Amino acid sequence: MCGIVGYVGPREATPILVDGLRRLEYRGYDSAGIAVLGEDGVIRVERSEGKLGNLTARIEGAPPAGRTGIGHTRWATHGRPSEENAHPHRDATGRVVVIHNGIIENFLPIKKALLARGVPFTSETDSEVIAQAIGTACADAPEVPFGEIVRRVLSGMTGMYAVVVLSADDPHVLYVAKNGPPIVLGIGQGENLVASDATALLSHTRDLVFLEDGDFVRLTAATVEVTGLDGVPRSRPSRRVPWDAVAAEKGGYPHFMAKEIAEQPTVVVETVGHKLSLETGRFSEDAMGVSPKLLAGVDRIVIVACGTSWHAGLVGKFLLEEVARVPVEVDYSSEFRYRHSLVGPRTLVVGISQSGETADTVAALTDAKRAGAPTVGVVNVPGSAIARLVDGVLATHAGPEIGVASTKAFTTQLVALALLAYYAREARGGGGLEPGDPFLAGLAHLPVALGQALALEPKIEKLSRTLAHSRDVLFLGRGAHYPVALEGALKLKEILLHPRGGVSGGGDEARSDRPDRRGAPRRRPRPEGLALRQGRLEPPGSEGARGEAHRLRLARRRGRRDLRRRAARGAARPPGAPAGRLRRPAPAPRLPRGAAARLRRRPAEEPRQVRHCRVGARSAILRLPC
Repeated sequence: MCGIVGYVGPREATPILVDGLRRLEYRGYDSAGIAVLGEDGVIRVERSEGKLGNLTARIEGAPPAGRTGIGHTRWATHGRPSEENAHPHRDATGRVVVIHNGIIENFLPIKKALLARGVPFTSETDSEVIAQAIGTACADAPEVPFGEIVRRVLSGMTGMYAVVVLSADDPHVLYVAKNGPPIVLGIGQGENLVASDATALLSHTRDLVFLEDGDFVRLTAATVEVTGLDGVPRSRPSRRVPWDAVAAEKGGYPHFMAKEIAEQPTVVVETVGHKLSLETGRFSEDAMGVSPKLLAGVDRIVIVACGTSWHAGLVGKFLLEEVARVPVEVDYSSEFRYRHSLVGPRTLVVGISQSGETADTVAALTDAKRAGAPTVGVVNVPGSAIARLVDGVLATHAGPEIGVASTKAFTTQLVALALLAYYAREARGGGGLEPGDPFLAGLAHLPVALGQALALEPKIEKLSRTLAHSRDVLFLGRGAHYPVALEGALKLKEILLHPRGGVSGGGDEARSDRPDRRGAPRRRPRPEGLALRQGRLEPPGSEGARGEAHRLRLARRRGRRDLRRRAARGAARPPGAPAGRLRRPAPAPRLPRGAAARLRRRPAEEPRQVRHCRVGARSAILRLPC
């Protein structure tokens, strides 16, 4: 995930920017760059492909001097990893520089309009469109304040973005805008900073301002002015955070799971990356990590995974069969390795794992390779065991996931499998994607749709209060939504209850008392139950010889109760009884083996309507014909 750092103040900016970028290295990146405004009014930009060490080596002899600057680590989204595609990006005059996280959905028509005016572009990114649009607007309206021009340009762009803009014509000022990806301000003494994560700021200040979607900030060394893109002032008070190093990585969220849920729009963009051009519909073989020949030479696909990844594989089955028209099986890794699976050179085995270290999945892929089957790994860690084992690696780029209940890893796996489906279709001669294809438009809109879903959090929280005390929760879905229902049930199981996921219309709906509230069925009234005898359900009154056994058990209980009462009253011993302990009454005969179990009753209205019994200390599991 791309990293952003910005500084304005009395100190040299370059060391602060490089240190901040180093603290953001855990997010993953393929290039890095900084831009620093010198005292001579010139912005000097240094960029490098690869690791941050390449950039520091380049500027070691003569680091850019200046007290205002911005820095960025990029993970390719538009365009391949290269120095010309690295951030910061400049306009045609070199007076405006921009760093950007996210994706601009309507960058293509804006770029075409700028090209028609003769504006030269030097990169393949959507981020350069922001810089060129701002520079062109400044030339068209030199009398308009620079901040107002930035506001107007960003108001005309749709998508998910976190943007920081620096101009030589408005020195020692940073303009910051947020719509989706995280961005946080650091308030110092006579200096201010901005970053995509608080970890880059805490060595300088602990007074932080977490921005919200739609915020637009004018940041100087002494002031912080927050408005909306409409110019209306907004209140964003700073908070002093007593975080340690681990807590700082939460980015202001109460726990890692909340942070990882909020990161989904960003990591989806990172996963698509430069694998697929949203402009042309062309795939990059190097970025996909899978050879087209590997996909063209197979007759079927077997997906092996565990847990959340297995649910993603079930969705992948729908996608691959519908789009690529290739038969797909999905198997638990632990089961695949313990049976003689029929795989060979014409069967592609795809292993899905967030960590890339899942032992059962590693073993399943090892067995598949031993059988001569080609293999592909869908993993989040490029150097993991699975990535080293398989013939091709499709990376998900979800970043570190610390929360136990996986969230963003599942989302990115679905996106990766969707890309694989269309990539396989093209490799197998089924036709490639054309510009304007609905899939490309939907993929470009996906981060926005995820952001809109996350904006429902207040309503979801309100709804959750009505479901919190429910006894049972059912997640139902059909088609590709059935695995999603299973995943939803797994999330709730991991953090709170023991729910159940099922197929909508497959009988699970009968478990709900109210069809309009299947998410929270109420406890049923207890009708006259059915007696369980010898594995059969019998109506009340058909007890037969069981009645005598029941009476004997009650008599035994009464005998023990009477003995306790006599001991408590200090009653006299019966005449002729020897000294010592009180004599117990003769015990009632013990119940035959299994008689107690046969006395239990389970509620049901008709014998054949009993489909499920709650399992517990007083529960029975019934297997009845449907």
